[in-house]
Amino acid sequence: MYTSCKSKKILTDASKAKSVSQGSLTERYAALLNVNEKDLVNEKLYSFIDSWMGVPHRLGGMDKKGIDCSGFAYLLEKDVYGRSLTRTAKSMAEEVKRKYEQELKEGDLVFFDFEGQKYSHVGVYLHNNKFVHASTSKGVIISDLKDPWYYKYFSRAGSIKP
Repeated sequence: MYTSCKSKKILTDASKAKSVSQGSLTERYAALLNVNEKDLVNEKLYSFIDSWMGVPHRLGGMDKKGIDCSGFAYLLEKDVYGRSLTRTAKSMAEEVKRKYEQELKEGDLVFFDFEGQKYSHVGVYLHNNKFVHASTSKGVIISDLKDPWYYKYFSRAGSIKP
């Protein structure tokens, strides 16, 4: 018996509880992000995300046993885009050219101020206000920037300076 090469991993948009389990890698992410499949040109990005989806949060973690938000952003930017970043969300925030929300592009960084701490959380922007990050409660997930809970803590976004 042969199995399909299509992943059986279920993708979930944590903000709206939308799940996608059928189709190729790009079909599943296009459905989850509500974009046309041809808009997902960086298959390396979605393959990277797919391999980390659901990995639990671990402060200071940098492997599949557990990872924190800045570790995830650091590895994604290094492995997918070949960009070198510092290791903390706060220092990453200083490495971006600021953008307005409507200017965000796939691969840009988004920052949040949790517990009164400036730039204490970082994620990577995808499409349609969706971003991927390592949540402390759910591990690596995709969330919506406009989700009221995240949006009230949203503080900065931008692309990495060349």
